[in-house]
Amino acid sequence: MAPVAIDDRWELRHRPGMTLRQLDLTGLKCPLPALKTRKALRSIGPGERLEVRCTDPLAAIDIPNLVNETGDRLETIDRNGDQIIFLIIKAEAVAV
Repeated sequence: MAPVAIDDRWELRHRPGMTLRQLDLTGLKCPLPALKTRKALRSIGPGERLEVRCTDPLAAIDIPNLVNETGDRLETIDRNGDQIIFLIIKAEAVAV
């Protein structure tokens, strides 16, 4: 299935048994990558994956700290030139 544009920075891809949302935050400076990643994590469901692309070097510190704070899981951190690419898996909801 072809990607579905959510807005100029979002892309949603469906794969069997998995949804991957892609968030392009290249060019944004601290604190925007962490703030926009937090907002994106609030909008996805448990088990969904969020790929975040950043160029701000501070994102390498801020995004892992954010994921630790939210209880979600940072699956991978990759670098491609000046881009830092994070793959985050949304945590399962905790019953209260």
